[in-house]
This record gives sequence, C-alpha cells and structure tokens, in this order.
Amino acid sequence: MKLKFKEQMESGLSELGLLLKQEQIDQFYQYYQLLIEWNKVMNLTAITEIEDVVTKHFLDSISLSKIIDNIDTASFSLIDVGTGAGFPGIPLKIVFPKLSITLLDSLNKRVKFLKEVITQIDLDDIHAIHGRAEDYGRNPDYREQFDYCVSRAVANIATLSEYCIPFIKSGGYFVSYKSGKVDEELTKGKKAISELGGNLEQVVKFQLAGANAERSLVLIKKVKKTSGIYPRKAGLPGKEPI
Repeated sequence: MKLKFKEQMESGLSELGLLLKQEQIDQFYQYYQLLIEWNKVMNLTAITEIEDVVTKHFLDSISLSKIIDNIDTASFSLIDVGTGAGFPGIPLKIVFPKLSITLLDSLNKRVKFLKEVITQIDLDDIHAIHGRAEDYGRNPDYREQFDYCVSRAVANIATLSEYCIPFIKSGGYFVSYKSGKVDEELTKGKKAISELGGNLEQVVKFQLAGANAERSLVLIKKVKKTSGIYPRKAGLPGKEPI
C-alpha cells in the first residue's frame, strides 16, 4: 500500500512541477494513516480510498503553487480558515516548510486531531486553534496579521470573503479553492469582495491531477483595510451574505 501511495503522490507532484524528499512522502503517508484511523471514530472526511485522498485532498491542497510563484522560497504567514481535517494547510506545510501556518476550525475535536497530526509527523511553526472565523477575525492578534488566507470550506464566495479577508494584511491575498464552475458565484460575490477591502485579481482553472475534476483557485488581493463593522457576529455571514 505504501508503494502505491508513493507512486501516486510522485506522479501527481510531477504534474505540479514539484519533487519531494522521501521524508516528506513519509509524512504524507503517516498523515493518511492518521486520517483513516481517526475517521473511524469521528467524521473527518467521506473520502477514504487511498487514490482519492492523494488526489482530492493532498494534491488539490498543494495546487496553491499554481497561483503563488515564490511559495517555495518565501516565509509567508498563512491562515487556513475552516480547515477541517487539515486541508489545505497541513499538505502545504509538508511541501513548503518555510510557511508559517495557523489552522482554524470551529469544531474542537477536529482541532485535537490536527494537533495530533502536527505532533506525530513532526511539523514546526504550524498551530491549530479552535473557534469561529467571525470571532478570530475581530481579535487584534489575528486580524490583518497574515500574508495569505486560504479556504476550501463549502460556502459561497461572499460568505467566505467575510470570513477570510479580515485576516489579511493590506497587500496580502485570500485564495479560495473552488470547483471549475465559479463564474456565476464570483459575479454574485463582487460586492462583498469590494466591501471587505478586496479586489479580484485572477482565477486559475485547471484539471485536478489524477482525477476527472475541474478546479479553480480564486485570487483576491486586499487593497484596503477592512471596515471595523466586519466580520459581523457569528452566523450572519452565512445567513445574510453581503
């Protein structure tokens, strides 16, 4: 099974123009084992087949390299909002160890899993915190403190922008992982993006390596500070998008 895992990882990484050390492949495999083990007792993911975990979780997470040119050399700070089982934050940390990463999730038992993964696969400068984006987005220790915010959370772009843009420094970026069909959603989300201080810069559409799935990376640059009225209280961004 490990050989199969390694071969599929290396094939997908090659398509992304990446080459990992054996130690990094081992970290991914250990992460996979922990994910499957913990998933037996808590709902972390519906995707459990080894091929699907590699393509739809690991390689999809790493695809951020398609939109950030110097991600492998710069020491960016990055927050992953609604990280769930650690996607995309943990795969990004394994591949790009210079990143300083914060994982944020609203469910404490998932945060316990994330902390266990971080410990077991021996990652440095990555932290998992429990809470809602609406609350942490108002906390001065986190508000406008990050170069990048990323999210694979299942929500529309207007709601995600209110969750994520407050975390970013002026000049920084929010990257939303989306399906291939994102144009209509972006049209509806333009008002929210602008209101929160963002500007839609680029959408990179691609075929997910090793899977028959279209994906999009939406790059939003923060061009001005976010108004103090955002994010609104917990629950409102989802119920009443801007």
